[in-house]
Amino acid sequence: MTDAPKPGAPTLPIDASGIAALLPHRYPFLLVDRVTAFEAHKSLRAYKNVTINEPFFQGHFPGHPVMPGVLIVEALAQASGLLVMLSRDPDTCKKSLFYLVKVDNARFSQIVTAGDQVVLDVELKRTLRSMCLFHCRASVDGKQVAEAEMLCAERPVDA
Repeated sequence: MTDAPKPGAPTLPIDASGIAALLPHRYPFLLVDRVTAFEAHKSLRAYKNVTINEPFFQGHFPGHPVMPGVLIVEALAQASGLLVMLSRDPDTCKKSLFYLVKVDNARFSQIVTAGDQVVLDVELKRTLRSMCLFHCRASVDGKQVAEAEMLCAERPVDA
C-alpha cells in the first residue's frame, strides 16, 4: 500500500519543464533536470544529467571533460531554491527570488565528468527572516563528490 500524496504536494517526479516554471534560470544555466523526492520545508532530491554536449566542456578541459566545481555548487543552489519554491504558495513565489549569498565549507572529493548523473540532496537547516541556510551534498554512483553549506536571501522581484 502506498501513501497518497498530501493535499497541495507536488506530483513527483518534476521534469525539466516543471522546474523551469519554478526557477528563473534557463539554458545553458538551468542545472537541474528532475526532482524525485521532496518534503516541504525539510529536504529535496534532484538530478543533473551531465552530457558531453554541456557548453562548459569546450573549455574545461578540452580532451578531458570535467564539470567545474562552481557549477556543481550552482546546481546545489538551484536545488535549494526548488525546495523553497515547492514549500511555498505558488502566488508568493512569483513575488520574490532567492539569491545565493554565502557558501561555506565547500569540499570537492571527486571529479564529475560527461556521462555522470549527479544526485543533488539539499536539507533546509534553518530560516531566519528572509534567509535560509542549507546543507547540500552532491553524489555520483553513491559516492559523495561535493558538499557545502549555503545561505540564500530572499529579495522582492522588481515590478
